[in-house]
Amino acid sequence: MFFRRAAIGATALVSLLALGGAGAFAQSAEPAASIEAMPIDLDQNMVRFVASEVVQPLPDETVGTTAETDNEDSDTIETADSLHDLVGAMPPAGDMSGDVRCLAQAVYFEARGEPLDGQLAVARVIINRAESGLFPDNYCDVVTQRGQFSFVRNGRIPSPNQASSAWTLAKAVARIADEELWDSEVEDALFFHAKRVRPAWAARKIARATIDSHIFYR
Repeated sequence: MFFRRAAIGATALVSLLALGGAGAFAQSAEPAASIEAMPIDLDQNMVRFVASEVVQPLPDETVGTTAETDNEDSDTIETADSLHDLVGAMPPAGDMSGDVRCLAQAVYFEARGEPLDGQLAVARVIINRAESGLFPDNYCDVVTQRGQFSFVRNGRIPSPNQASSAWTLAKAVARIADEELWDSEVEDALFFHAKRVRPAWAARKIARATIDSHIFYR
């Protein structure tokens, strides 16, 4: 009996070996097939992870707002129906040139009690003088020229009250005159005086306009 079972076991083992083996210890006689690397088609929209921090600048939201505000101010200035509306539409003065500041100071000290067209007329006379070739060629020297404006002391213009509404108006009027945004009825006038006085030179000049308390001449 024992020899019969042994013979059967040996026969089974021989049969397995003859089949080439398929168990855990079997090794194929053929070399393993190589695996080719397949290209990966990366979707351009796939999320990618990077090793370093990426910072993207945020859009400047103030650029469009500022441009729109500037355009609105420009439109209002161009369509102003009156000098009063134009003065109200002028944007804040910001940094003025020295010349325009002198012009504004002259308007403030000489005509701040006048209506807006009277203030513009004073500014226009100063500009006309600077452009005439008969007076200094810049606003500051026209204003500080000896014996021309009574508010000038020792060749110096006093400082205005910068917190006052009169100074705000004077700056707006000076810029309007300098940029020729509104016509003045005094046109090419080079001289003016208060109605309460009658200087000798007035008889030799041509009157251009009378605005409130001032008479303007060429």
